[in-house]
Amino acid sequence: MKKTIAILFGGMSEEHEVSIKSAKEIAANIDVAKYQPIYVGITTDGQWKRCAEPEEFLNPAELPTIVLVPDQMIHGLVLLTNGNYQIIHIDVVFSVLHGKTGEDGAIQGLFEFSGIPYVGCDIPSSVLCMDKALTYLITRDAGFHTPNFLILQQDEQITDQSLTYPVFVKPARSGSSFGITKVSRKSELHQAIEIARNYDQKILIEEAVSGIEVGCAVLGNHTQLFTGEVDQITLSHGFFKIHQEKDPDKGSENSFFTVPAALPLEKQREIQQTAKNIYNCLGCIGLARIDLFLTDDGRLVINEINTMPGFTSYSRYPRMMKAAGISISQLIEKSITLALEK
Repeated sequence: MKKTIAILFGGMSEEHEVSIKSAKEIAANIDVAKYQPIYVGITTDGQWKRCAEPEEFLNPAELPTIVLVPDQMIHGLVLLTNGNYQIIHIDVVFSVLHGKTGEDGAIQGLFEFSGIPYVGCDIPSSVLCMDKALTYLITRDAGFHTPNFLILQQDEQITDQSLTYPVFVKPARSGSSFGITKVSRKSELHQAIEIARNYDQKILIEEAVSGIEVGCAVLGNHTQLFTGEVDQITLSHGFFKIHQEKDPDKGSENSFFTVPAALPLEKQREIQQTAKNIYNCLGCIGLARIDLFLTDDGRLVINEINTMPGFTSYSRYPRMMKAAGISISQLIEKSITLALEK
């Protein structure tokens, strides 16, 4: 019998459009012989809509309302049409909501209340990884390398000028490079902080790390972990922000990927093992992408951890897995299987 999969996408974060693209890619590659997908698009103002397919979400006002019920006896969705309701039993939820309310533990809390298994990290690991400041504090204490950094809480102004420029000013709890500014001198700092505060009141200021940007896709629960091939980002200028570009499906304006990375095999294996160790340190489960810098002296410095990486045609996570022999269809199936095994 087919398992019914609720696929959530859209959402209220700045990564709304990226999430829709991820859902389209899943729709094109999920095995409908094994799974019955139910597509649920969430608008930017928080309305939940039932879609026959993600493409239909272009006109959400015309779609029926559907909600996930935090009642374990229902164990599913309620579809509202013309004053009537229909209960749809759900076996597992696959949320590709990126960013705020999708990766920060909020939606995971609703899944926990509902009692429905779900793909990806649980509440604690989602909270720790979404907040880059917490990520750095926890991993640095565990012995991993992080950039030198400062944290500004709400309304707090910077007084410590001990960091060495250039620095990056970031919203602590945002994704896909939204609100990030590279600052080369003190006079630019105030404006960069104000830009970041459009996305989050908690700000992270970190020293730029000189090195190669690399990433590692991790898949699995607990000690049974699989890694994709390591990737490498080469920049012509600026910093990596492909999801903010006009037409990322046709390639990035300032970067390109190499998968596997153009590094000695021994260093690639070190990156994969380090990624697994960080994954376990933060309590990740299901899947996550670990982004690192490889410095000139060979150190691996944490950049960020993404607990629901993009599934778009140009996303890093499925590319790394594909290079390791796992197609996106297989990746979708393995992710669902892992959710049911938690």
